[in-house]
Amino acid sequence: MHLSAYPTLDPPAGQAAPEGTAGLLDLFKIGLGPSSSHTVGPMRAAARFIANLGAVLPLTERIVARAYGSLAWTGRGHGTDRALILGLSGAEPDMIDPGDAEARVHAIAAEGRLGLPDGRDIPFAPATDVVLDMETLVDRHPNAMDFQALDSAGQVLAEERWYSVGGGFVEREGDPPPAEAAPPPYPFTTGSSLLALGRASGLTVPEMVLANETRFRPPDDTLAAIDTIAQAMLACIERGLATEGELPGGLAVRRRAPALYRKLSERRLANDRAADEPMRFASAYAIAVNEENAAGGRVVTAPTNGAAGVVPAVLRYYLDFHSGADRDGVRRFFLAATAIGGIIKRNASISGAEVGCQGEVGSAAAMAAAGLVAAGGGTNAQIENAAEIAMEHHLGLTCDPVGGLVQIPCIERNAFGAVKAITAASLASHGDGLHKVSLDQVVETMRQTGLDMSSKYRETARGGLAVNVPEC
Repeated sequence: MHLSAYPTLDPPAGQAAPEGTAGLLDLFKIGLGPSSSHTVGPMRAAARFIANLGAVLPLTERIVARAYGSLAWTGRGHGTDRALILGLSGAEPDMIDPGDAEARVHAIAAEGRLGLPDGRDIPFAPATDVVLDMETLVDRHPNAMDFQALDSAGQVLAEERWYSVGGGFVEREGDPPPAEAAPPPYPFTTGSSLLALGRASGLTVPEMVLANETRFRPPDDTLAAIDTIAQAMLACIERGLATEGELPGGLAVRRRAPALYRKLSERRLANDRAADEPMRFASAYAIAVNEENAAGGRVVTAPTNGAAGVVPAVLRYYLDFHSGADRDGVRRFFLAATAIGGIIKRNASISGAEVGCQGEVGSAAAMAAAGLVAAGGGTNAQIENAAEIAMEHHLGLTCDPVGGLVQIPCIERNAFGAVKAITAASLASHGDGLHKVSLDQVVETMRQTGLDMSSKYRETARGGLAVNVPEC
């Protein structure tokens, strides 16, 4: 399927699933880099705190935000401090233009003023009003935030604790579990129940997921949303392949995707193609996306920003190298990926701060592998097998970003995740779906491995490459 056949479409229609669940528009969110849990989540939480002030807003003369744990330890490298400022100013990650975000942060800091929804400006000093607390540990989740609104006498008018639980999902302390919009027609929560429902109904995984999404919007709106998400991913690849220069943050990491893509394209024009050409292109696509993410550009969370390159790279691989690629296949790709992402999030985690990078790139690879099999018309058993293979071979993967930046080893890791996903899909597609280790077993293993993993290796930049590689 030629890329020119994929037009730019309108924004996704309909509502997302309730907060805390994992519907299509929750696992795939259009937002900003560099991190879904450290940038997107804090921005959303801060904006919601401001929106919740209600009757105390007219009395509010100071706002204080405090981030703990992983948000504090890697906060500056991940842009958590800037995200909190943007959120407190009312910005939402899927609405603000990446080019405007940095300018707004600089203006707030330079003027020392924060605009509130009632039109007033109040004093605001980022150095004292946005605190990265590296000492306090919060039991419920390592990505915790406190927000306070104070009056002119310094009395607390309102305060809330929020958690950024991975993939841009946020939860507020004290809120009840989210209510389902309606019982899904196919209520799978595990790989085994997904397969059982498929056998009983005679439906494919994509068909069941599409039916479940009708709780939130009509089927045509879901399909249009998929088209928009796909276009956003492909556009991100194109920007990453065309943009040269050095990534921000101080590590002096230069963008490599444009040069990689040029060399591959030149070899193709010269009819000098390597046997592994498809994998080389897939790697370039993944790197392109994660270089855009590292630069704070517009990306699609899939299921996190740190792993945002895997699914787009495998999607583009499908479009480039599958002779029968078409729009229906793309839609099957995302629907199957949604099923797998939802199962993993429900039964383990997609948060690097909870389980390491196995929960980010590993989950993305499982989603992409399942999607690729579904796009090619594979069986339900093959879809589940592909996801299992991809996740199994990411078990134990740590999250140890150098300098707290989503660059080393994160960018290259997405390329490996994409290649593993393609390999997993190939292995599953050439099998009959029968295999010894189930998806549920490998997801539970991932969860247990994450619990056993030292906190040094869970997105804190206090172990692994983060302490063994000099930052300059």
